[in-house]
Amino acid sequence: MPELSNIAATLPELWVATGQTFLMLAIGLGAAVVFGGPLGVLLFLLGPGQSLHRPAVFGALSWIVNTVRSFPFIILLVALVPFTRIVAGTSIGPLAASVPLAFAAIPYFARLVEQSLREVPRGVIEAAHAMGASELQIVRRVLLVEARSGLVLALTVLAISFISYSAVAGVVGGGGIGDLAIRYGYYRFQTDVMVLTVALLVVIVQIIQFAGNHLARRLDKR
Repeated sequence: MPELSNIAATLPELWVATGQTFLMLAIGLGAAVVFGGPLGVLLFLLGPGQSLHRPAVFGALSWIVNTVRSFPFIILLVALVPFTRIVAGTSIGPLAASVPLAFAAIPYFARLVEQSLREVPRGVIEAAHAMGASELQIVRRVLLVEARSGLVLALTVLAISFISYSAVAGVVGGGGIGDLAIRYGYYRFQTDVMVLTVALLVVIVQIIQFAGNHLARRLDKR
């Protein structure tokens, strides 16, 4: 029975922590779509074999993207503490944790977008060029339309990855489900609470994956 009492006492905090996790996820994914999406499109257009191919610019952007992606998230989290304080006014809490999450999400999603666009048949792009379409028209009406299923799957992969990243943010007081699991499951040795938080994370990941797969299938016209 003490296990049940521990869980019952934790439920109010669990609801708050779940909301904090979704807040961090929303901010991170929002930054990824707004900034990482265009960056991924730019990487594709500047890449080898494309009409705007610029080797020097493409190489520089690729190097920056790969450099940020090479940082383990926990190290990036600590390294960005001074910048986080400037942006969020604090280095703890879900809003503060959202800063490194967004910073990591942008290059991550940019590379996923670039890979999704590379799956668009080359003939479709060449046909659009032959019809006199501008680069902006090709991006909006050809690339994004043809790759929309892959882009949804890319966003799904990013969301699931950042569920785990948000849990890591709990190590430094970032809030969310991970913070709750550490405070109760690790520091207080309440294994039942730890199991509950892990089960909740599993359920959230399964729902996101199912929704992403379902939407991607509906958008896939091939």
